[in-house]
Amino acid sequence: MDLRYGPEYERFRQEVREFLAETWPLSGEEAKLERVQQSARFRKRAIARGYLARAVPRAYGGSEQPPDVLRASIIREEFARAGAPLDVGAPAAQLIPTLVAHGTEEQKRAYLPGTVTGELLWCQGYSEPGAGSDLASVQTRAELVDGEWVIHGQKIWTSYAHWAEMIYMLVRTEPAAAGKHAGLSYLLVDMQQPGIDVRPLKSLNGDSHFNEVFFDGARAPADRIVGRRGQGWNVSRSTLQAERNAVATADTTLKQFSELLELAKSTRRNGRPAIEDPAVRQRLVEIEGYVTSHEYSSHRQLTCAARGESPGLIGTMNKLVGTDIATRMARLGLEISAEGALDAPYHHAEMLTGGSGEANPVARFLHSLSIRAGGGTSNIQRNIIGERGLGLPRDFAVQKRKAPA
Repeated sequence: MDLRYGPEYERFRQEVREFLAETWPLSGEEAKLERVQQSARFRKRAIARGYLARAVPRAYGGSEQPPDVLRASIIREEFARAGAPLDVGAPAAQLIPTLVAHGTEEQKRAYLPGTVTGELLWCQGYSEPGAGSDLASVQTRAELVDGEWVIHGQKIWTSYAHWAEMIYMLVRTEPAAAGKHAGLSYLLVDMQQPGIDVRPLKSLNGDSHFNEVFFDGARAPADRIVGRRGQGWNVSRSTLQAERNAVATADTTLKQFSELLELAKSTRRNGRPAIEDPAVRQRLVEIEGYVTSHEYSSHRQLTCAARGESPGLIGTMNKLVGTDIATRMARLGLEISAEGALDAPYHHAEMLTGGSGEANPVARFLHSLSIRAGGGTSNIQRNIIGERGLGLPRDFAVQKRKAPA
């Protein structure tokens, strides 16, 4: 197996490294800016060089580069090595391909430039108290009145809603449509307006990442609908696919395993480094096997993509496998930390600027459980793999519930 990228791509790698050495971290007066501003300033330079927002046309603030999965892979690797901002935060990163694919010309020009730099903060209005994994069951409704959508309902588990300037959301605009997947629309809504009440949900550590959002007469202009009216489910699939692809990638898993090793080396158990404990070493070796398998599977998929081939069923398993490994690592990290776990720092704001935000072992473990639900729960992923990938019959319990009385 030859994992080298070849001379052309290694020259590109060196070019990226030199750019990062010159531009990140920021220096001088720019280093005094707020973290979000620093990241936006850096991203603009990286976009100008063609490293970020590669699939976004220049007219909308992107760098408009031809598809090249190997160059994209090198950029991810080198930005991660330098600790440079790459993602603009999950909600915005998931919206970008949706707007590129489905947005109107006016929507793209209005929202993409600020979104790709991270200056325009978004949240995602999908889940509701009665619609989590079964996303098509959303009941928040929007009615077109005098050229505006009037919105009533509730969303929950809405990350960053207490910071966001905008929300993209699924709402029911055609309540009489046949089938729950029909009659949904995808709206872009201003968060700073009357009729929207954001209520933070407190985590065990006192931080607030998730929120409840109540809509009581909030409004959005008629042209804020993305895609066709009543066809929001098809539009939302672009966002969901981007979310699933971004969760627990092999690069993320490798980084987390490296951090776990450092934790095992620096934490003492019974007067000795935890990594010298045979039980800890056994667990680390077991996890490393999963991490390495995930890494080499990603190499195979990258090779397929570079050749224009489909990786097959394995491509649908990335999120399920990656989130399972993340939970294994987080659980061991929590056990290693033991008594000092609750005292470790927690830096959630870093998640908006490309950091993990999960320095606290307790927070990391809890976060590892939450990402198993993002983009569809693990059980939903197993159903997709079994039914669509392996051709297995639908779950008996589901069939039984749906059987006519």
